[in-house]
Amino acid sequence: MELHDVWFVAIAVLWIGYFFLEGFDFGVGVLTRLLARNRPEKRVLINTIGPVWDGNEVWLLSAGGATFAAFPEWYATLFSGFYLPLLLILVCLIVRGVAFEYRAKRPEEKWQRNWETAIFWTSLLPAFLWGVAFANIVRGVKIDRDFEYVGGVVDLLNPYALLGGLVTLTLFTFHGTVFVGLKTVGDIRERARKLALRVGVVTAGLALLFLLWTQIEKGDGASLVALIVAVAALVVALVAVRAGREGWAFALSGLTIVAAVAMLFLTLFPNVMPSSLNEDWSLTVSNASSSPYTLKIMTWCAAIATPIVMLYQGWTYWVFRKRIGTQHIAEPAH
Repeated sequence: MELHDVWFVAIAVLWIGYFFLEGFDFGVGVLTRLLARNRPEKRVLINTIGPVWDGNEVWLLSAGGATFAAFPEWYATLFSGFYLPLLLILVCLIVRGVAFEYRAKRPEEKWQRNWETAIFWTSLLPAFLWGVAFANIVRGVKIDRDFEYVGGVVDLLNPYALLGGLVTLTLFTFHGTVFVGLKTVGDIRERARKLALRVGVVTAGLALLFLLWTQIEKGDGASLVALIVAVAALVVALVAVRAGREGWAFALSGLTIVAAVAMLFLTLFPNVMPSSLNEDWSLTVSNASSSPYTLKIMTWCAAIATPIVMLYQGWTYWVFRKRIGTQHIAEPAH
């Protein structure tokens, strides 16, 4: 296996890790409007992801940085062609981080309500837009012979991509609902379980349609296996939710995300960004990659840094592993 193939796999793993981890905290952000009935319950939801949301975004930074270094042509074409949606995602992530930090800085109800509204929208929009972006990458976009995107924003809003956005939005919301059931106690835990069943059924229908569409258009034997794993994991996750086994349900909803994203990368390879105008103009792992020397240096750096980051993040989750409820929410100090 060539180093550019190794780095394609590495970038796929980074995106899988990002969607697994950031997926549930996007889902929790959406649930601040759908599940929480009052301010203490909103604080409970936010506190379930408070210690980990910023660590989850390390995977996005790593995926972006790895793409820039390992596949500069892919990075350049992607960020120029998808400039507006990616800029909107970036703005959402910035505002979302500020909202988490600033929400409790003042006691006024309007101040806190506005930041809670910001958390909701800046969780919902990226959850939808990431699906739109990746669906377009898999489907193929208008790339010319110079590897430049020559389409417009409207070209990205096709039925397949919009369906992909709905799948990631509902799947992340389901993942987040299961996470809330795993991390909370009391009435909010029970309501999270009931909501997870409803959201999960919708997610299963949309995901099955999207993955079958992808398999028919782009798939092969390996992607079919990933499709079966994703659908089976989602169905069993619903069974686990119904049985009150939140740990198994969370692991299986996470497996659904892992298998679904893996399927997209399996259908993509050896392309990294297919051209819908001419297959010969597609960006591939070979024509979009950096030099072998650059990839070799990156491999050594990743081999050293990745275990350290994973150990630290795992330790963070272990420290903040216990359930919380409204009874654990302290009165405001203002």
